[in-house]
Amino acid sequence: MMSLKTILILIGIVIVGLALIYAPKAIRVNKMIHLYDKDKIAYNFINMDKIFRAGTTIKASASPHSFQNMSDKFSLPTTFKHLGKDENLEDALEYYETDGLIVLKNNNLLYENYWHNNTQTSKHISWSVAKSFLSALIGIAVDQGLIESIDDPVTKYLDDFKGTGYEGVPIKDLLQMSSGIKFNEDYADYNSDINRFGRTISFGTPMRDFAKSLENEKEPGTYHHYVSIDTQMLAMVLQQVTGKSVTESLQEHIWNKIGMQDDAYYMVDDSGMEVALGGLNATLRDYAKFGLLYLNRGDWNGEQVVPAEWVDTSHKTDEDHLVPGDNPNSSSVWGYGYQWWVPGFPSTEYTASGVYNQYIFIDPENKVVIAKTSSNHRFTAEKEESKAAHVSMFRAISSAAANL
Repeated sequence: MMSLKTILILIGIVIVGLALIYAPKAIRVNKMIHLYDKDKIAYNFINMDKIFRAGTTIKASASPHSFQNMSDKFSLPTTFKHLGKDENLEDALEYYETDGLIVLKNNNLLYENYWHNNTQTSKHISWSVAKSFLSALIGIAVDQGLIESIDDPVTKYLDDFKGTGYEGVPIKDLLQMSSGIKFNEDYADYNSDINRFGRTISFGTPMRDFAKSLENEKEPGTYHHYVSIDTQMLAMVLQQVTGKSVTESLQEHIWNKIGMQDDAYYMVDDSGMEVALGGLNATLRDYAKFGLLYLNRGDWNGEQVVPAEWVDTSHKTDEDHLVPGDNPNSSSVWGYGYQWWVPGFPSTEYTASGVYNQYIFIDPENKVVIAKTSSNHRFTAEKEESKAAHVSMFRAISSAAANL
């Protein structure tokens, strides 16, 4: 029979063992909770690898692409029109806690500036801007015949999702955020699904398991409702059909092809799966290059990196529930394509968009790309207003650049 001393020692060993297992995860959860604190957010957004697990490095291209510098011929407009009023653009950039801003006209660099200790080499969290990168990789996989059709149900490629809310959902409906999955994406709500997702992943649950817990509440392809996990499902499909990680695919098909000048990385879960829905961390110049690739309809110096038809279709609202404006079959006033937003009219403009005001805005008519990173701690309280203000701001900048 064990003595009391022996029992206490064993209990102590168990407690220490549990602490060693769970303490790091508890620390990650705590960091997740305080990620957006006003006094920490700017630092956190360029140091995500110090807070969460980072995946394999996406290495800079051996042949980095350089823009033509024409910044001496361009100045940002002083004001922009928003909701019928003239607003000061410099004040707006400050108010929305801008971390970096780049303006391109074709391959010409018209403007570049950084704030809040960001620099040209800062790797800034993309948040949902990452979704547009994944869309490009899906388009390439379709072009290669690895995905037979985007009308295929996702369970054709992910057999383990049979019997879940995602069973039978077409890949196209994942691309267009029309899966019908029940999901609350309100970052201001502590108990929302997206915040529960963040805490769950921080504590070590694989994203795949989290996705299997979700339920379907609407017929797929009938209602546009933003569900970030839809993108993660696309990443799982990509991984399945290519036999490669998302990191490897992005390295091969985008980073190497268009001369990305800096390393990048994804945040990953404890299984090593990339947080493809919003975990890409890269420099502002490289975000802008991706925008330039899409401005050129997927062509880069004569090589068709992303199929032109895919690029064109990516920012078309081809179903009634995807059309911008007051739409009874959409939870957003912005329209939606293949992981790209269509803010409104003129409908030729489109943007990659991430929470806290991250953007790659593309204006095909004026041949302008605007990339912006931010750490706007007010975002959750002013989400729709801040998004609308940015579109007004970008349109003013694009108009100013049009005549160059």
